[in-house]
Amino acid sequence: MFEVIQDEIGISPANQRKILISVAIIFIVWLLRFLILKLVWRQTEDPRLRYQWKRSIGFGLSLIGIILISSTWISAFARFGAFLGLLSAGLAIALKDPLTNIAGWIFINTRKPFSVGDRVQIGENTGDVIDIRLFQFAILEVGNWVEGDQSTGRIIHIPNGVVFMQSQANYSKGFKYIWHEIPVLITFESNWE
Repeated sequence: MFEVIQDEIGISPANQRKILISVAIIFIVWLLRFLILKLVWRQTEDPRLRYQWKRSIGFGLSLIGIILISSTWISAFARFGAFLGLLSAGLAIALKDPLTNIAGWIFINTRKPFSVGDRVQIGENTGDVIDIRLFQFAILEVGNWVEGDQSTGRIIHIPNGVVFMQSQANYSKGFKYIWHEIPVLITFESNWE
């Protein structure tokens, strides 16, 4: 069958098998994603949990699919261990900031210092977390030049690596109230009774 197709379109039987395997891998990864998300949608009504599952499953299965397809097309994939080690060390030095942001993303998703919907302060920036991506997260700024804790309308994109370098204050976790002090001035002339 592959030889007949080779005569018609000019693709060797080996490459035809690789294309067929690649298409099968893509279909299986898509089917797995669909089934897992369908199960998650049945089990939970929480939109935040659904969003996190959708993001995590999409990222994880895409990575697995890329690795499987790469191993199909690159026959010497296992023989390049030393080369890949040197290449990854060079890339780690050259891509320090993006790798730090990926490590920050892993930290944010595993340790959960904050999640989507939380009000946080990171460095001088305060706002509500509206999105967490691979390299950065976004907050809807509050305060700054607006009185009180009202939104300014600005969206601030902060690199994920900042979680390792600056302290974070989460207004939404732990105790559900934030203490605020109301100063009352009493002088010696005041009628304090």
